[in-house]
Amino acid sequence: MKENSFAKHPTMTIEITRPEVEALINQRLQSGAFKDAEDVILQALQSTPATPRMDAPPTKDIVELFAPLRGLNLDFNRHASNGRPVDI
Repeated sequence: MKENSFAKHPTMTIEITRPEVEALINQRLQSGAFKDAEDVILQALQSTPATPRMDAPPTKDIVELFAPLRGLNLDFNRHASNGRPVDI
C-alpha cells in the first residue's frame, strides 16, 4: 500500500483480470445500489466470513453422495418395523 498525499487513508490498486469479475462488478454498479466499485467490493467482503474454514470438507449434493452406489441394485425402501421387545 502506498500513502495517498490527498487523504489520510492509504490507497491500494487492485487489478481485475477476469472478465466475468469485471462484468459482475459492472452489473452491480448498473443496479444503482452501489456508488462505485469500492462499494461493491466492500459489500462482498462484509458478507463473507473473515477466515474460511480450511478443515471443513467440501459439501456434496445428494447425487454426488450416492454416486458410488450406482449399479449395485440396492433397495432403499422403508420397511415397516414392529419394534423390539422391551422388558419393563
